[in-house]
Amino acid sequence: MSVRDAILKRLRERADGALVAPESDFAVVTNRGWSRGERLERFERLLTSVHGEVVHASRDGWTTALAKVLVDKGVRRLTLGRKHPVAVEAREALVGGEVELVDADRDIETWQRELFETVEAGLTSTRGAIAETGSLWLWPTPDEPRLVSLVVPLHIAVLDAEAVEDTLFDVIERHGWATGMPTNALLISGPSKTADIEQTLAYGVHGPRELVVLVRHAEETI
Repeated sequence: MSVRDAILKRLRERADGALVAPESDFAVVTNRGWSRGERLERFERLLTSVHGEVVHASRDGWTTALAKVLVDKGVRRLTLGRKHPVAVEAREALVGGEVELVDADRDIETWQRELFETVEAGLTSTRGAIAETGSLWLWPTPDEPRLVSLVVPLHIAVLDAEAVEDTLFDVIERHGWATGMPTNALLISGPSKTADIEQTLAYGVHGPRELVVLVRHAEETI
């Protein structure tokens, strides 16, 4: 029995009975009651207020929007996964084009310098977004490691419009974090930013200078 298991066993066998979670009222962190349109509007307003960009596209036409973003931003080297449907669709749309596609699902020790010095943008999927704070939430995987969104100059994230939820509490409850908490969940609320002692805000010092969110809508009319 490990030390951890021994400690937990002693806690469970307390003389005064097992520990029971107290009754809690979580109303303050949930029950916003926003409609889908209100959630999306709030998310976009908060994200763009901190220099994030939002591009709307149909489900069928999002890769066309992606290609335009890459041209507009002057991207020549893009890193992305290979297995996630977002990466698969992007690769099919961009293959043979002017943008070099850099595989992200590799041991970082083999391409760390390349990632930090020559890759201009990273493309990731998202698990959803939070309307209350204007944040994306991601679960990095070996196919889409967290460095793809944390160290590139430009992070492009693909978000489904219906995946925007009211609050972080709603995300945690709806997706069962209590029984399957991710080892590394990322909350992204805009480009990287920091401020010095004089409160001068600077972007991109410790991560992406730019964040573009491609919002995919199921409807053709957006």
